[in-house]
Amino acid sequence: MTHSMTGYGKHSVSYKGRVLTIEIRSLNSKQTDLNVRMPAIYREKEFELRDLLSNKLHRGKIDLSIQRDLAPGEASTNLNDKLVKTYYDRIKKIEAELEEPGADTATEYIALITKLPDTLKPVSEDLDEDEYVALVSGLEKSLEMADGFRAQEGAKLEVVLRASTESIASLLKSIEPLEVERLAKIRAKLQAGIDEIKDLQKFDSDRYEQELIYYLEKLDITEEKVRLQAHCDYFLKTLAEEHLKGKKLSFIAQEMGREINTLGSKSQNSDMQRVVVEMKDELEKIKEQVLNVL
Repeated sequence: MTHSMTGYGKHSVSYKGRVLTIEIRSLNSKQTDLNVRMPAIYREKEFELRDLLSNKLHRGKIDLSIQRDLAPGEASTNLNDKLVKTYYDRIKKIEAELEEPGADTATEYIALITKLPDTLKPVSEDLDEDEYVALVSGLEKSLEMADGFRAQEGAKLEVVLRASTESIASLLKSIEPLEVERLAKIRAKLQAGIDEIKDLQKFDSDRYEQELIYYLEKLDITEEKVRLQAHCDYFLKTLAEEHLKGKKLSFIAQEMGREINTLGSKSQNSDMQRVVVEMKDELEKIKEQVLNVL
C-alpha cells in the first residue's frame, strides 16, 4: 500500500478531570523533521514521545502539539502571599509620600501587584505515571488517525503515478513505427550527400558502408527503449509491493529521465521528438507526486 507523507490526526483523553488534546500534522520532507510543542510537565518524556512518532510515521515534517487543560478548580499557579503584601505596603508608602490619590479599593491594588515579578509562580508538580499512560494512549489514537489519512492520500497518489508511468510505456510503443521511417530518412539523406561528391573525387564505397553502419549504430535507440521499459516495469512493481518506497521511486524516476533524454537527443525526427516531449511531461508529473510518497 502506498502512503503519503501528508497526514492529520487529533484525539483527546481525560484524566482526573484534565483534558489532554493531542494533535499531529505531517507534510513531505526528505528526512524526519520533528517539531514538538508540549507543557513543561511532559518534557522528561519528550524523547520517548519522539520515538513513538518516528517509529510510526517514519518520515516527513511532523508537528506534534499537546494541550493540557486542567480540571475545574485546579490552579496552574500559586500566589505568593507574603510578596503581595510587601508590594502593597511599599506602594501605599510611596503613594503617601507623593501625596497622590491612589486606587479606591485594595482590589485594584491587587490587580496591579499581580503583574509584578514573582507574585505568581507555576505550581510545582511531578508527572503522574498514570497520566503519562493516558497521554500515550491518546497519542497512539492520533497516530492511527494520521496514518489512516496518509493511506487515503497515498491511494490517490498511486493512481496518478500508475497512470503516468503506463502513459510513458504506451508512448514508448508508439515510437516503434516511427523508428523505421526515421532510419530510412537518415540513410537517404546521407546517400544524397555522397551522390553529390561521387563525381568530384575518388570514392571508396566500402569505407562509406563502414561509416554509415557506425553512424546508424550510434543513432540506434534499441537499448534505450529496452532500459526505459524495464524502468517503467520496475517502477510499477515497486509501487505495488513495497511500503517505504518514496526515495526508491524517486531514484527510478531519475533513471527513466536519463533514458528519455537520450531518446530525444538521438531521435533526429520531429514526430519522435513530439513523443519524447509528451514522455517528459508525464515524467514531471511523476517527479512532482513522488516527492510526497512515504
